[in-house]
Amino acid sequence: MGAAGAAGVAAAADRDLSLPGLGRLTAAARDDDDRRADDRSGPERDGGEQGRPGTPGTGKRGVVSVPCDAAKLVAALVTANAEGGAELRLAPKCRYTLTEAFHETDRYDGGIRDAREAADAAETPGDAEAPPRNPADDTAGLPVIYQPITIDGAGATIARDAHAAAFRFFTVRDGGELTLRDVELHNGRSAIEGGSLHVVHGATAVVERVTVTQSTSLSPEGGGGGIFNDGNMVVTDSTFIGNSAAGAAGKGGGLLNGGVLTLKRSEFHRNSANAYGGGLGNYRGAAEVESTSFAQNSAVQGGGLASFSARTKVYDTELLNNTAQVGGGAANSDAVLVMRKMTIRGNTSTVNGGGISSVQGLLPLDDSVVDGNTTHGIGAGIYAARSNLLVRGSDVTGNEAVGAASRGGGIYATAGSVAIFTSKVTRNAATVKPGGIFGEHAQVKIDDESVVVDNEPTNCEGSAVPIAHCFR
Repeated sequence: MGAAGAAGVAAAADRDLSLPGLGRLTAAARDDDDRRADDRSGPERDGGEQGRPGTPGTGKRGVVSVPCDAAKLVAALVTANAEGGAELRLAPKCRYTLTEAFHETDRYDGGIRDAREAADAAETPGDAEAPPRNPADDTAGLPVIYQPITIDGAGATIARDAHAAAFRFFTVRDGGELTLRDVELHNGRSAIEGGSLHVVHGATAVVERVTVTQSTSLSPEGGGGGIFNDGNMVVTDSTFIGNSAAGAAGKGGGLLNGGVLTLKRSEFHRNSANAYGGGLGNYRGAAEVESTSFAQNSAVQGGGLASFSARTKVYDTELLNNTAQVGGGAANSDAVLVMRKMTIRGNTSTVNGGGISSVQGLLPLDDSVVDGNTTHGIGAGIYAARSNLLVRGSDVTGNEAVGAASRGGGIYATAGSVAIFTSKVTRNAATVKPGGIFGEHAQVKIDDESVVVDNEPTNCEGSAVPIAHCFR
């Protein structure tokens, strides 16, 4: 393995230069200044050895090329941790197949993680009764990331052998910083959280143009079939396909977030969770999602995405053809889910909320379309219970509540409040009236600029509470 550094600065003629008020600079001094400038801001070049910078904290290591050999990838990461970090470049289009977990002593067992677990137990006392973790379950095929390490995949794949014992690929520990780009992670499998990647509370990760496929978390209460983030993570231009949170109460089939997450321009297809968040689960975390597609994912709650005891903002995003018992497209529970410029179409629930379900939460929906969703229970477009639902500048159209006792084809609200501004609730249908908006023990307000028409069998007639402006 070799490293390429910056080229040396070309020699200059040995002559003096007089500058008024600054005295005389020798050619050697000028060359030294030029070298410092190159080290600070010049591009990396092939050949030669890069000098150390004159200013602390501005150094840059050369890129280490890793041959197409899984053992050499392991060795490169061991060296990177020993040397305080590195930038690795994988062999283009190589398949690095790992056949067993990498065994090492966890050097940072305790500290911030003990503090985090104590805080969680104080916040949710039931957590303290959970069985203790078995360290043997927390296994990875590659060395734990303790340092700032960048891996440029160059289109390579890192895979777990089909016959290997369960392990994920990456664990990023407290103080570690992983940047992972242009690589596929395939067939990761963890007995606890994070089928392919686990970022702990005091760690950070940047994931760019990464594909995570067929990975599984077997954690009974946790999840993150593809990725579990409990730290600080940015995911961009990435794809999650066929991952699963397979534990009895598994959360986040594609990705489970319990920390701080920024997710942009990504796709979640055919992921699943046994509890909630087939594509994305945000549990006790903060997440901002932009320009992302969730399609054909499934869960008990929140087929596409779920926000539980969390703060989630979703912008310019599609929820398409996802399925769940509750919240076919999205589920919000004891949480805040802010949605803007959404397309929520073709999702299905068997119980409540074909498009969206919100239970004891805040749900502002702005400039969005909720169209063509189906429930076999109640609330085909939107189901809201003990929630504050705001519908602004949005269309709730063509949704169907098809069960024998189904009602609220457009919106079903029980307790809480619903406020509709400059929106349309049209062409929705239910077996039992009303087909447009149903309210029970709820405040439902519709402004003069909104339209509620052409719903079957009625618009609002049959609602348990009177709804003004329903026929506009």
